[in-house]
Amino acid sequence: MDNMSEIQNNASFYAILMLIAGIGIPIMAALNAGLGVKLQSPALAATILFFVGMIASIAYMLVFEGTPKSLYNATTPVYFYFGGLFVLFYVLSITWVAPRFGIGNAVAFVLLGQLVSMLTIDQFGLMGSPQTTISVQRIIGLALMAVGVFLVVRK
Repeated sequence: MDNMSEIQNNASFYAILMLIAGIGIPIMAALNAGLGVKLQSPALAATILFFVGMIASIAYMLVFEGTPKSLYNATTPVYFYFGGLFVLFYVLSITWVAPRFGIGNAVAFVLLGQLVSMLTIDQFGLMGSPQTTISVQRIIGLALMAVGVFLVVRK
C-alpha cells in the first residue's frame, strides 16, 4: 500500500482535516461579515466570496483532477446539484446576521443546526449517506451540545 492510500484510509487524517475545516468556518464568517459591513452589502460580500472560491476550486480541480469529462450524469439525482443553494443560504445569512448577533452566537447556532441535521441524515441514510441509527448515546451527545450552545451564547 502506498503512502497516499494510507492517508486516504486514515480516520485520524479525516478528523484533522475536518477539524481544520471547522476552524475555517468562523474565520470565513468573520471575514465575510466584515466585508459585508465595509461594502454595505452582504450580497456583494457573498458574491465576492463565491467568485474567489470558484476560481480556487477550478484551479484545484485542474491541477489535481484534470479537465472534467462531464458536468452531468443522467444517473445522478438532480437534487445532488442543489448543495450550492445551502452554501449560498449559509453565507448570506451568516454575513448578514454575524455583525448583528456576533460570530460566536451565529456559529454556535449553525453548529447546533448541523448536529440536528446530521442526526436526521444519518438516521435515515438520506441522500446516499451511510445509515447510522440514533442511539441513546447520540441523543445525550446532542443534548449536551445543545446545552453547550446555550452556555456559549448566554451573556
